[in-house]
Amino acid sequence: MVLIYSNNKKLTLEMIAKGRELADEQDGEVIVAMIDEKDENLANEYISHGADKVFLVESGVENFKAEEYTDIMANMVNDVESGPVLIGSNKYGKELASRLAAKLSTGCVIDCTDIYMEDGELTVERMVYNGNAISVERFSGRPGIITVPSKLFDPLKKDEGRSGEVIEKSYDVSSSYSNIAGIEEMPSEGVDVEAANIIVSCGRGFKNREDLHLAEELADALKGKVIGCSRPISADLKWLSEDHWIGLSGHKVKPSLYFAIGISGQIQHIAGIRDSGIIVAINKDPNALIFDSADYGIVGDLYEVLPKLTDAIKKEMD
Repeated sequence: MVLIYSNNKKLTLEMIAKGRELADEQDGEVIVAMIDEKDENLANEYISHGADKVFLVESGVENFKAEEYTDIMANMVNDVESGPVLIGSNKYGKELASRLAAKLSTGCVIDCTDIYMEDGELTVERMVYNGNAISVERFSGRPGIITVPSKLFDPLKKDEGRSGEVIEKSYDVSSSYSNIAGIEEMPSEGVDVEAANIIVSCGRGFKNREDLHLAEELADALKGKVIGCSRPISADLKWLSEDHWIGLSGHKVKPSLYFAIGISGQIQHIAGIRDSGIIVAINKDPNALIFDSADYGIVGDLYEVLPKLTDAIKKEMD
């Protein structure tokens, strides 16, 4: 039995695909938990994409609260005698997963890059040591709590004829002592790198924030496409918002064309762009790791290469 939860539809569909694979190996079922989402149309969509059952549960709280949601999930795990529990790896999911593992006295692995059965045991892979190694870990007992980032697995094709059950569930949940004082939306620039078809991405090779205009000019030459960045540009230097951040801890993208400019190519960034169609790397270091993942590479100073490349593209696009 595989139990799945996320408040994000796209991520839920991706996890259903992996859950289906795991369940089929054990002749089990895939169950999706929908908490505070009484939407039978969405529940039936999950079934058409591979789920066997969808549980509709009301938490009794106005907004997500980890304590109450943990109680619901713990009751559900015990109810269905779940094996793997896949939880979407976003700000809510990570908090929920760690609490759930503690409540059930079981293991929890965060941000897994692969999940499979090996020698009859649930096995996962995740990046460690700042992305310089991959750790292979096995669960010795049940259930195994796993958080799954987006863009790792492709959803299954929709099967309108597929049947399943949508079941309303009710669990006794104790009110926690914590209160939500307020919810404030994070500032957003409205950039959707995950949906972009062409991305021009900036790395630490840029010396100043003002120099990012070179990447913007290239993006304009490509008819106003999207600007992305590596972790240092967003998380450390704050030159761009997190909307632009691409990588394992940022956004996973799948454009047809990806420019990596001044990006060294650490494995955490590569994990976010690995499904790109064509990757073009520009870096003055001929030994930069990014070239190992690029389809085309230009060894040179971005301050010299970008203006020439932009001009050449403008001429071709005119």
